[in-house]
Amino acid sequence: MQTNPVVHFEIYVADMAQAKAFYEAVFATTLQNMPSPIPEVEMDMWFFPMDKEAGMSQYGSGGMLVKMDGFSPGAGGTLVYFACADCAVEAARAKKYGGEIVQQKQSIGEHGFCALVRDTEGNLIGLHSMQ
Repeated sequence: MQTNPVVHFEIYVADMAQAKAFYEAVFATTLQNMPSPIPEVEMDMWFFPMDKEAGMSQYGSGGMLVKMDGFSPGAGGTLVYFACADCAVEAARAKKYGGEIVQQKQSIGEHGFCALVRDTEGNLIGLHSMQ
């Protein structure tokens, strides 16, 4: 296994317009539409900005919001952490834009800080920062 084995993530949603607006507001970014890679399967997909040129040589992974039959949002066993300059800022934005702060920013020692928020679809996501 490689040092950073996660190469992609998908956050499943039911209301794409609401979820897209939430993530764009919380992370002050613009998601890009991606057509379904499987023509016979209808999917609404919007991916987060990523450095495609860096490939696997950079820390981190690409990911997207996905609306597709058979996949539902909500509580589960996987938690995706987003890198932030100060995770308290994104946690506050999450609350402002309809999400919920589950765990305020807290120290994780030499590994920085983290917070947990629930998005407008019920998905739990992590926020990580070094300050």
